[in-house]
Amino acid sequence: MNEELLEKKEVVEHQKEKLEELDEMKSRFFTNISHEFRTPLTIISGMAAQIKNKPDKWLEKGPGMIEQNAQNLLRLINQILDLRKLESKELKANLVQGDVVKYLYYISESFQSYAEDNGLQLHFLTELNSLDMDYDPDKLLRIVTNLLSNGIKYTPDSGHIYFHIDQAEEDNQAFLKISVKDTGIGIAKEKLLHIFDRFYQVDDSTTRKGEGTGIGLTLTQELVKLMNGRIEAKSSVGQGTTMLVYLPITNEAPKTATIVPTMTVASNVQSESIDFLQNDAAYELLPIVLVVEDNRDVAQYLAACLEDRYQLEFAENGQEGIDTAFELVPDLIISDVMMPEKDGFELCNTLKSDERTSHIPIILLTAKADVDSRISGLKKGADAYLSKPFEQEELLVRLEQLLEIRRRLQEKYANPTELPSVFSDSQAVDNRNIEDAFIQKIIGIVHQNISDEHFGIAHLCRALGIGRTQLHHKIKALTGKSTSLYIRTIRLQEARRLLQTTDLNVSEIGYEVGFHSLAHFSRYYSEEFGEPPSRTRK
Repeated sequence: MNEELLEKKEVVEHQKEKLEELDEMKSRFFTNISHEFRTPLTIISGMAAQIKNKPDKWLEKGPGMIEQNAQNLLRLINQILDLRKLESKELKANLVQGDVVKYLYYISESFQSYAEDNGLQLHFLTELNSLDMDYDPDKLLRIVTNLLSNGIKYTPDSGHIYFHIDQAEEDNQAFLKISVKDTGIGIAKEKLLHIFDRFYQVDDSTTRKGEGTGIGLTLTQELVKLMNGRIEAKSSVGQGTTMLVYLPITNEAPKTATIVPTMTVASNVQSESIDFLQNDAAYELLPIVLVVEDNRDVAQYLAACLEDRYQLEFAENGQEGIDTAFELVPDLIISDVMMPEKDGFELCNTLKSDERTSHIPIILLTAKADVDSRISGLKKGADAYLSKPFEQEELLVRLEQLLEIRRRLQEKYANPTELPSVFSDSQAVDNRNIEDAFIQKIIGIVHQNISDEHFGIAHLCRALGIGRTQLHHKIKALTGKSTSLYIRTIRLQEARRLLQTTDLNVSEIGYEVGFHSLAHFSRYYSEEFGEPPSRTRK
């Protein structure tokens, strides 16, 4: 009896583990599906508003973006409904007899431009000129579409997708053999075992390329089984993946003319370039916003929202965003969270930890609207967190608020009046924020060289280890002044202190702070403080 009870206990515990695992996968599925819904909804609602407000600019392009993203939503909904129908045995195979090779060729042609847009080559290879057999056009279309889409999604630029058609025979039964092979990232052996499991995703990180729900391959397998076939996967990390579909060749269904598949490959088909205004002379005076977003439709919508108010730069993944931020040092950054290479959290953490870019306000823009995601983003240093779909006005208000905070920061750093306090080596900088430490470092370096009239921008850049352009943007953002003007301000502030606390004459003080021309010293001093140095001495 004890042994029997132990056995039952083990069975119950195993069932409990399976249920917990299923619950976790379902939770991840609902999170992912809501994510995928929010992105096209952002485009649909946002572009509808743009067409209404700016019909002359968006009436031609906007409806196409809306239709494309509506197709994405419909595709997602159909996947969920099909999976439910399969569970309840409501989905049936509707077989017709026709040339399946020509049908598959038409499908591959529909994917050619999609592959090219992603920098890939799609090759249609067949050992059969034609093959009449029974097949369900709709189910076969969904199977092949899923396999080709996955191959393109997970293959890096300059890669290849091989769509191969052949015939095989097993146990005196002829099969149509469909092979989709890519030169992509591949799948680890331990994960390959689960790729057909419901809600399972090989890569469930926030840096995966593209999005997903974890039901695509499950549905594909069920559709293959519905036509009495089977599907296999072969893969190894770094060597790509091959998906094999075997469908029995029969000739029992009614014959039909050649069928042309009705399809829209729109899951990631995006415009080649992002349209935004940049030909106005006043454009160069606007604040620079870096948009880091891997979905070009979302980037296009953001351009439509911001183009009248900001200079715009774009990056398509987190690593590119980090590199661009280091190079340009923009005034503001808007970044998606889920992106290839590095996600928005990593981007935020990297830029906020580097003194070259730590001052830049960052808005994380994502379809993950749960509280944990918001808290995670804010912990990484994000200044604001907006969930998709968002209102244009909300985004504009957030950006303006962040610029206002920066203006207040400029007031704080523009006039370094308490210079003596920053020169003591004994002062720890650990209790200051990174901006205070950076400004104090600049003031300290200038003070160490304050009597050298030739000390300038190049010397300061070398001392800080920062490029000239990066330093200019950083100091301009923090103080509202150019680098050369800020160096001069530090010299003049020290001159004012010396005038108020020493008996040195005006000429001596001018030499002391690096001005060897008394006329230049007096003029710059008057511009800075509204009075000549002689009046300060009185």
